Amino acid sequence: APDRPLAPFARPGEQPEQVRLPFFVVQEAEDGTLTAAGVGYYDLSPGEAFDQTFLQELIQEVERVNRPSGELKQYHLRFLRVDAPFGQSVIFADTTSEQSTLNNLVKNCILIGVLCFFAFLGISIKLAAWTVKPVEWAWQQQRQFVSDASHELKTPLTSIKGFTDMLSSGMVKDPEDQKRFITMIGVEVDRLVELINDVLKLSELESVAMPQPDDRASVLAVAGEAREFLKPMAERAGVTVSLAGVETQVAMAPGRLRELLTNLMENGIKYNEPGGRVDVGVRQTDGRVFITVADTGIGIPKEAQERVFERFYRVDKGRARKTGGTGLGLAIVKHITQLYGGAVTLESEPGQGTPLTLEFP
Repeated sequence: APDRPLAPFARPGEQPEQVRLPFFVVQEAEDGTLTAAGVGYYDLSPGEAFDQTFLQELIQEVERVNRPSGELKQYHLRFLRVDAPFGQSVIFADTTSEQSTLNNLVKNCILIGVLCFFAFLGISIKLAAWTVKPVEWAWQQQRQFVSDASHELKTPLTSIKGFTDMLSSGMVKDPEDQKRFITMIGVEVDRLVELINDVLKLSELESVAMPQPDDRASVLAVAGEAREFLKPMAERAGVTVSLAGVETQVAMAPGRLRELLTNLMENGIKYNEPGGRVDVGVRQTDGRVFITVADTGIGIPKEAQERVFERFYRVDKGRARKTGGTGLGLAIVKHITQLYGGAVTLESEPGQGTPLTLEFP
């Protein structure tokens, strides 16, 4: 019967007659006698498991199926009928280990699938976060830029509105005061125009990697032009601007180089002391051009040196307001330098000036 147990699986060290193989053969003689033959997987010694009644049940099930081969699921056996000279033989193969292997395979496949799903999910989340990170950073920078620009634009506009309100209301009656107020409005308008121009210039530099012409600029010649342009400002501040170094060229449009040097030299004048100096030096080493603009001014604290190239950042806000700086000069310098494959570095100590070096291929 299906619920009658077969001989147990063998373990190492058990007797040979108890060792079982996954098949056995039942031979049916012409007189109907049934005998079981096989080696090891099933205990084929005479006894309860393989008596004539049990073998007869198996043969009856095979005949009921009425096919040369098939499966007896209730016995966990697969059979194959073979005709023999003296009757027939039926080969039975056990399907328990096969089913167990299939079950284990399905379980392992499900487990591996679940693990792969969660691994893929984790990797996807990581990749998504890594991909979005530059976009988030750019978005934060844009928001910060808009916030800073709005604040910087608001200050001169507030001053202009205040002066015009006072003039239009008739509160300022003295002609000299009226003239002074109009002059102050003009100063604020100039500051506003300068700020807008710097914002547009920086936006242009940050938008795309612009194709560059094959222009070359003579460093000392362009530095001399920048010095002449800033000469009135340097004289008013009592600062001397000097040029020194070798005559060399950089692969850059002269207008861009003039903009770079003008920004750096202007900063050196603004943040200097009366009687101070701004020294511009040019050297060439191993095929690279180094331009150094060093001043003897107030210097930059260590904690601020990494931030001076940020937009609208000012080390000395009071002095910047007084001298009319927009806080975008060094940001423009950094972007132009990187646009032409260069690098910018500075070393500074408070009260000892600031040497700033541009390096170009």
